[in-house]
Amino acid sequence: MDTHFQDYIIMLRVERNLSVNTLECYQRDIKKYLKFILNQKNINDVGEINQTHVRRFIRSQDGKGFAPSTMARICSSIRSYHNFLMAENFVDDNPAQFLITPRNVKKLPNVLSEKEISKIIKAIDETNQFSKRDKAIIEMLYSCGLRVSELCNLEVTNLFLDDNLIRLIGKGSKERLVPIGNKAKKYLDDYFVCRLKFVKKTGSSAVFVSKNGNPLTRAMINNILFKWSAASGIKKPVSPHTLRHSFATSLLTRGADLRFVQALLGHSDISTTQIYTHLDKKHLSKIYKKHHPRS
Repeated sequence: MDTHFQDYIIMLRVERNLSVNTLECYQRDIKKYLKFILNQKNINDVGEINQTHVRRFIRSQDGKGFAPSTMARICSSIRSYHNFLMAENFVDDNPAQFLITPRNVKKLPNVLSEKEISKIIKAIDETNQFSKRDKAIIEMLYSCGLRVSELCNLEVTNLFLDDNLIRLIGKGSKERLVPIGNKAKKYLDDYFVCRLKFVKKTGSSAVFVSKNGNPLTRAMINNILFKWSAASGIKKPVSPHTLRHSFATSLLTRGADLRFVQALLGHSDISTTQIYTHLDKKHLSKIYKKHHPRS
């Protein structure tokens, strides 16, 4: 089983070109699944796994209170793993083929207004040695719609500020160019004046670094947002993805085309972008009155 598992992970990494985060999730899911299977009686080979074993595992996870999206991913991981075993002729059938995936109820994303984002940036303590860095982080998450992983991996060579563009490496190592506005450029310029003292020892090429000169992690960026949003008095939960949601919503409420927003966000499927078409009632009413002949 372990040999097949390692082959499966290599396939995901090389052939499907999954992002690091997705790959880690699949790896964790299948490890947990195989550990459960090995604890079953008389199971010594993947060919002996049947639908009953799969259902028992799903029931064991379902009782742990995971979100529907997590359960859906676990089902997808198991189905994908058994499809791989079939494709490689290790087994004759897929016991997870008819596994019912829990319905993933899409919730409207939490968003911040432009005023609320400005309020968070204004709450940053100017005496803090990282104030300029933190302002640039928050502004870029909102102005460019970055994923937190894209912000962490952003390197100096990916900044084309003379052309008002930055290059991002998104999910599946897909590259895209995203415009950068004047305000974000200003905050970046201010930050780069003091960035040099942090990267003297490490020589890091990452744009955003810690006091030790190392690239910031996802957890560090989350902590930065939590710290300054709390200082601003805003009660809404704020994460890097909140600012990404806000970026998309701001564009759509000002009339941007959905396909344009899809390209900026780096979504491969437009159905993922469509969740951002939630508009407040006042805006819907305004659009209706302006464009419908019977209004």
